[in-house]
Amino acid sequence: MRIKYFLFTILIVAILSACGGSSTEIAPPTIVPTHTPLPAPTIIPTPSTPLAILVIPADMDKASSDLYQKTVYDLAQGSGFRFQVRNALTAMDLTDPTLKVVIVLPPDPGVATYASTAPNVQFLTVNIPNIAAGGNVSVLAGDTQVELPAFLAGYVLSMLIEEYHIGIVLPKDNPDAQRAFYAFNNGKNYYCGLCRTFYYSDLAYPQPIEIPADEKPERYGGYANVLINDRKVEALYIYPTLANPDFLSYVGTQGVLLIGTSMPEPRPGGWVMTIRPDTVKAIQSAWTSLAAGQGGITVQSPLGIADVDPTILSPGKLRLAQETLDALLAGRILTSNP
Repeated sequence: MRIKYFLFTILIVAILSACGGSSTEIAPPTIVPTHTPLPAPTIIPTPSTPLAILVIPADMDKASSDLYQKTVYDLAQGSGFRFQVRNALTAMDLTDPTLKVVIVLPPDPGVATYASTAPNVQFLTVNIPNIAAGGNVSVLAGDTQVELPAFLAGYVLSMLIEEYHIGIVLPKDNPDAQRAFYAFNNGKNYYCGLCRTFYYSDLAYPQPIEIPADEKPERYGGYANVLINDRKVEALYIYPTLANPDFLSYVGTQGVLLIGTSMPEPRPGGWVMTIRPDTVKAIQSAWTSLAAGQGGITVQSPLGIADVDPTILSPGKLRLAQETLDALLAGRILTSNP
């Protein structure tokens, strides 16, 4: 019996020893502080915040008006300026001491007069004729480029037309037009190299035709018909000074492709794209100087591609056209022979 008590006592001691071991405490989780960046401060305009005014005509089409307003609004916001739009400019607007920049689209509200009375305001006129850059007036010049759009037109039309049956309509005895023709031809050669053709081999493309200076505009269509019907031209570039809306609309009924520097409304048949000055980019490039109070500069609008018909010029071909235009603007491609 004593042995049983002894064994029982040992068993109780063993159980108590097992239950009474050292306890392990679970450490509370470590909280790692996180940093939440504060939002960027929003500029709240005050009466002393510099002001920029955009003057646009009330009858401008909505798409263009919206684009100009957004462009100048974004520029003003990026420089900490307030922004306002006017359909006309008055002497009262110039009495605001915070006014620093005025961007004006045609018609001219009298910029030369206003600029002389507000020497601390920088004015930028956009394609308004008969205004010279100087003092606090900067000028976005009208388009005087003839070779770049002709080169690009020759390049793009050669992409689209088999056997490169392309042509150009030019004013006669015009040196600038002759330079445009050579650039048009070089645009074709840049795309296709030697450009050998197998049909109508007695004709070399591109085919030019010249219109005398004293010719009536209503007879321009006959010259285009010579290219289209007699010389088998399937795509045309019309020199800018000849591209009146009636002429372009007529050519659009003849089943050929067209590229120009200004597209009339309604859109002519076969209109591939427009090669025109990009005034938005020009305003953007001029803004830094204007906002800094530096004026009296002449800004040249870079060319841009607009009014693209994607059923004629596919996205891939448009990409090639844009890459070529970028290279032309950067000076990596020369439009004329040395």
